[in-house]
Amino acid sequence: MRDVSASIESLVTSLVPQIQSNTRLKEELIAHCKDILASNIGTAHENDTGHLAAQIKRHLLQSESPNSTSLKFTNLLSRLLDQPILSRKPESLLFLYSLASSPRQPTSGPFLASLQAPLRPSTTSTTSSTDLPRSPQQKGNSKAEILREYRARTGRHHLPEHLLLRDTLYLLQGISGKYVHLSLSGNDAQPKLVFVEDSKYIIPPATKSLIHRLSEVGHLYVRIAAFVNTQDRPSVGMIEQSLCHHLQTLLTEYYRLIAVLESQMGNAPNSAPGSQSDPVGEETGLTLKRLDVWITEWRLRMRMMSICIEGAHDAQGGALVNLIHSYTDNGDPFVRKFTDQLLEEVSTPFFNTLHKWLFSGELYDPHSEFFVSVDPSLAHLQGLHPSSLAGGIDAFGEDSVSADRSDGGGGLRVWEAKYRFRKEMLPMFVGENFGRKIFSTGKSLNFIRYSCHDSDWVATREKMSNTGGILKYSDIAGLERSIDSAYNTASARLFEVFTEKFHLLDHLSALKHYLLLGYGDFAEQLMELLGPSLTRPANTLYRHNLTATLETAIRTSSAQNDSPDVLRRLDARMLEYTHGELGWDVFTLEYKVDAPLDTLLDPGSLEKYKRVFAHLWAMKRIEGALSSGWMRVAGAGRVGGQLEELEYDWHQIRIATSEMIHFIRQMQAYTQLEVIECSWKALMEFFARREGDLDAMIDAHQSYLDRMVKKVLLISPKAGREESLLTQVREVFSTILQFREAIDNFYNYTLSESARLDQARDAARGVYTAPTSLGYTQSLSQIRKLLREYSTTFSERMQTIVQALQSHPDLDCRFLGIRLSFSEFYRSKKDREVLITQR
Repeated sequence: MRDVSASIESLVTSLVPQIQSNTRLKEELIAHCKDILASNIGTAHENDTGHLAAQIKRHLLQSESPNSTSLKFTNLLSRLLDQPILSRKPESLLFLYSLASSPRQPTSGPFLASLQAPLRPSTTSTTSSTDLPRSPQQKGNSKAEILREYRARTGRHHLPEHLLLRDTLYLLQGISGKYVHLSLSGNDAQPKLVFVEDSKYIIPPATKSLIHRLSEVGHLYVRIAAFVNTQDRPSVGMIEQSLCHHLQTLLTEYYRLIAVLESQMGNAPNSAPGSQSDPVGEETGLTLKRLDVWITEWRLRMRMMSICIEGAHDAQGGALVNLIHSYTDNGDPFVRKFTDQLLEEVSTPFFNTLHKWLFSGELYDPHSEFFVSVDPSLAHLQGLHPSSLAGGIDAFGEDSVSADRSDGGGGLRVWEAKYRFRKEMLPMFVGENFGRKIFSTGKSLNFIRYSCHDSDWVATREKMSNTGGILKYSDIAGLERSIDSAYNTASARLFEVFTEKFHLLDHLSALKHYLLLGYGDFAEQLMELLGPSLTRPANTLYRHNLTATLETAIRTSSAQNDSPDVLRRLDARMLEYTHGELGWDVFTLEYKVDAPLDTLLDPGSLEKYKRVFAHLWAMKRIEGALSSGWMRVAGAGRVGGQLEELEYDWHQIRIATSEMIHFIRQMQAYTQLEVIECSWKALMEFFARREGDLDAMIDAHQSYLDRMVKKVLLISPKAGREESLLTQVREVFSTILQFREAIDNFYNYTLSESARLDQARDAARGVYTAPTSLGYTQSLSQIRKLLREYSTTFSERMQTIVQALQSHPDLDCRFLGIRLSFSEFYRSKKDREVLITQR
């Protein structure tokens, strides 16, 4: 009991220091506390801590800040329950709750007079000595009391707070008050606060600072309201309009808050200067400090809205969405939540445009806010299928094709240039990878709809709409799934349209069979039928004759089994020629394509096909010339067997001819088997996988063509020397043709000498034979000189070609060099000498 008495005495002494000089008051207070401890207060709920805590929380809900007070009580209660020293914790809680629940009576009696709240400094009345017992140790007045006494003598009081509160509410709406004005000085657009004081009232510096803090919200409100009002124009983008609509909604909530605060003005203390403040009114009414607490959250909102409107002046569309989205990477939960809500509203027009583009291929963007834009010069162009014409594919003559290309409406250009991807307008939450997929999906759907005239489009669109769902910012994962689904569906449909409806693979096969000479019997027939005509000058050839010869070659070969649609597209024509050129130099085959196939088989791709055809056709010409020449060489043994002096010459001719045949056969095997067939296999594997969009299809076909052009024409990557090998090969072709002509001359000379010897023998026997004249003028020495010269030139150029191929960066070209000189036959003379020396 002695410990309890000592604790009570220590508690009372700390709460009421005046009892140190007043023994009677001390004994009275200690006795009262012991009576409370000995009473039966709370016996109905003894040791029920949970029930007491619930009652205390209900009591705290009636305070000014119920949330923070309740949280603080919960923390203190948990700390109290964790203390092992206190044994009567429920009783202590009940005691404190009883003290808090007891009504406050403003009595002036001596009992617990020191626990009363001190009067406000602004009052002019002084407390009598009987109300507060004073200690003998107190020395004079404090500085605050001296300051209050000075202000009371001079007669200047603080301006009543309710007057400043009214002006502050005006400031929150951007309006000047009676005592606080908003002022614009000079060219400064930032308003300044001007406080109006007179000889009777003053405004304390602390109050001015608080009003300055509150006026920030009003200044931000004015800026935001001005932005919302100035953006009410038809030329403003939809995303900016959505931003203004959301800001207007927030300002409406702000107006509602101002109305609530003004209604609280009726409960605010309305004291006159010099009068005593009402403590009850101060606890229930609106004050500047409570107003600051009410406005704290809106101050953060206004700051965020102000930042957004500052960026909106220099950004629009997707760039504005990016600007707002950049604030989501913030550690403040309030900023993140506010930004997410703002983005959910602002991005609605973006997602509406995205949905229309992603699922229908239509671009509705009147204010250029989307990350996909349309080229105005190509916006009117749509694909035209030849089936809509009266003549079908035959209606696409040269004039119509050239006119279409000059108008800029080529399928490839429409696909590549009609729509453009604007990375600067792409929202960051979409990402460039998904942005590219969105761009490709919309282009594919637009191409299927307008260029391919797909009759199954409605079914495709319904399928994509069912898998798309609703696109919104709060469901980024669902957005990514919708993008992937739409991309895969559109790409698959595009492959089906090209391969099944427009038979793309059949046309690619036709190009391989005809322009790349894949049909060997067709090439042989065409060479045999056109050979005599192509040896004449180019200006003596006519296109209708070439076309008739082409049709004959088709009918007499396996090409006649191809589709009529493919055969109608094949045509023979002559390139532009100059004086002195032969038919071999200007003849080419042409394959006509129409929309939408011209997107893949564009004029540039067809020119590459023609370039490869010219090289393969030249090799086919050399092969035919060497074949006929070898027949001459083989027959020369029977004709000139009796001319022993020419036997060595024919032996050398056979050696040189066999070298040339080896060269041309290796070149043909390399181009047909290692280049064309391997490239064709890679292209067919791509179409079998059916992965990617039309861009991937175009890239695969371009890779197929580029590989053939690079390897067939032996293109070198060295700048300025790209076609050096090709030029040397063409020179070898020219040497072979010259050598072939020299063989004919030598063969004719052999026939002439053999006939002359036969006439001499007949004359010796007395038989007369009529002389034969072959019209040959060259001598044997001249022919032998030309044969040696052409043979030597061929060997030297072959050495140069083999050496260049062995150092070529392409492995297939290196292997061609090995095949051409598999026994190191074309080593240079110097290399041979070094090799002999080493041996």
